[in-house]
This record gives sequence, C-alpha cells and structure tokens, in this order.
Amino acid sequence: KYESTFVFTNDFAALLPDAPDARPSDHPLFQLEAERGACRVICFSPRHDLTLPEMAVADIRKVVDLWAAQVEELGQTHRWVQVFENKGAVMGCSNPHPHGQIWAGSALPNEPAKEERQQRAYFEAHGTPLLLDYVEQEMARAERIVVENADWVALVPYWAVWPFELLLLPRHRHIPRLPDLTDPERDALAEIIQRLLIKYDNLFETAFPYSMGWHGAPFPDQTLGVSAAISVDASGLEKKPQGSWMHWLLHAHFYPPLLRSATVKKFLVGYEMLAEAQRDLTAEQAADRLRTLPEVHYRGRG
Repeated sequence: KYESTFVFTNDFAALLPDAPDARPSDHPLFQLEAERGACRVICFSPRHDLTLPEMAVADIRKVVDLWAAQVEELGQTHRWVQVFENKGAVMGCSNPHPHGQIWAGSALPNEPAKEERQQRAYFEAHGTPLLLDYVEQEMARAERIVVENADWVALVPYWAVWPFELLLLPRHRHIPRLPDLTDPERDALAEIIQRLLIKYDNLFETAFPYSMGWHGAPFPDQTLGVSAAISVDASGLEKKPQGSWMHWLLHAHFYPPLLRSATVKKFLVGYEMLAEAQRDLTAEQAADRLRTLPEVHYRGRG
C-alpha cells in the first residue's frame, strides 16, 4: 500500500547488476558485451484511474521530484539513467495503472550517443549548446510552439517524424540534468506537463498514447574513476558547468502514434522503414492543431 508517488525495483528487469560477462567472439562480425544495470518502476499516483494530465499540478511535482532523485541516485553508479513512460496498450503498456520506468545502464545507449556526438560537435564549432540556440530560434519564430511558461517550452520539433511529436525544453537556462532543476523550475515543469498532456488527450478526446522520456547529460564512465559532479549556477551560462557536459541541455521527447483519430495510428513501414521517414502533416500544422485546443481536460468539462 502506498499513498503518494512510489518507486520500486522491477520484478522483471531487463537490466541486472550481476549480468555475466559475454563470451569471447570467434569472429569480428559477431561482437557481444554485457550490459549491467537496474530497472525500477515509478507509480505516479495511488489512484488507478488518474493519468498525468488528470493529476493535480502539486502531485505531478512529486513525480518530477522523484524523477530527479532517481537520476541523482542511479547516476552515481551508472553511465546512463533513462526516465521514460509508455502510455497506452498500443505503446506496449501491459499494466493499466499509470506508471513510468527508470532504467540505468553501464553504457551509453545508441540514441543518447547520437545526441552526444551532435551536441558536442555543435558546441565545439559554435561555443554554445545546440539546444539552447535551437530554443532561441523557435521562440523567435513561434510557429511550432504549443505551450510555454516562464521556464519551459513545448514545441513540435522542426525535424519531427511522428504526427504530434513534441520536444519539451528549458527556455533560458543551461540545465544538464533533472537534479539540476531549481524549485521554481520544477513547479513550472509540473504545470507545463499537465497543460501539454491535456492538449494531447483533448485532440481526439481519448487517453492519448505515447512514449516519452528524458535525455540529459550522461554520467562519467565509472570505470575511469571520474567524478560525476556537475556544478550549475542558476544564472545560466555566465557560470558554466564544471566538467565535460557543457554541450548538453536537458529535454524530454514525446512520441505519440495517433494520426487521424483515437483509432488511426501512423505506421512506420515500407519506404519509411527502408529509406526515410515521411510526414503526414507539417510540424507547423501539428503545432497549430495542438496549440488551439482547450487546456481544460475533456473529461472535466461541465
């Protein structure tokens, strides 16, 4: 029994701390390496009938705090900590109780590794974080912005593949990881999460499915014995983080599959699987549809 946000070890963990070493390969084309880690489940609320958009902002703030605490704890012993949520059966969610997951691993996975390379290369070329420059440009154009507040902005990214894909980023400050958020930034994050997810649900008046997750600076390779500490000043880039992650900016990806209705989803098959993705509507069209939706949940309208 629990009365608030609650985290526990996954009984069917995909990553284990004591995974055995891989056997040596007899050919360079067949390479294996053991991945060790931990898998945890985070229940957002003791109520089985509440998803994040229907929770109070104060209760979403508890989820934000637990995300940050778990990243801080697991980052002491793991290279990468992945906070994510799969919402809806169409996204493979096997338990209807609203929950997310936290996986921590000993290596940097493929998708974060791509972001690491691109952000580092941009920072070395321009001297500023790629995503901070990107946010500045998007704020100036405004055509892909869905919701914003004093500290955060949610937008349909210029490169979006999924019809109503969203990117959630800090507006002003250089924030490498979730634990680096200030109290006001955490409050603002809880508020904007509720707003953007209400818009998702209101789009087709359904519990809108998606996969979402946070990307922040990786932690140092523990095998190298490097300190994981990063110091971030609330003033932003004037006092830059100490360490090698100045090119990273915390952000969340939201990947929803629905296209035209509560039952019609986008399929990434054929040409999109074998060649390149095609958009069914432009990022600007998707942002406009989401932006104009009400911010009162359809189930709560009088």
